[in-house]
Amino acid sequence: MARCSTCQNEYDKPFEVIYNGDKYTFDCFECAIHLLAPPCAHCGCRIIGHGVEVEGVFFCCANCANEAGQMATAGGVRDRAS
Repeated sequence: MARCSTCQNEYDKPFEVIYNGDKYTFDCFECAIHLLAPPCAHCGCRIIGHGVEVEGVFFCCANCANEAGQMATAGGVRDRAS
């Protein structure tokens, strides 16, 4: 049995993630996302997809980068139109 790095639950089927040289043990993806995924600098949601990085600042989407006034430096990054 291993203990989850986020919730401390003991679980018999954990998985491990090595991130920036540190080793973490999780009982589910939700706990891994909660601990490791960066938050969007505008809305605060956890970025679990590609996201947008502008000058070292992470956003979940181009819209949030735009709302934060970062689109001029983002080089025309935009969300996919439907």
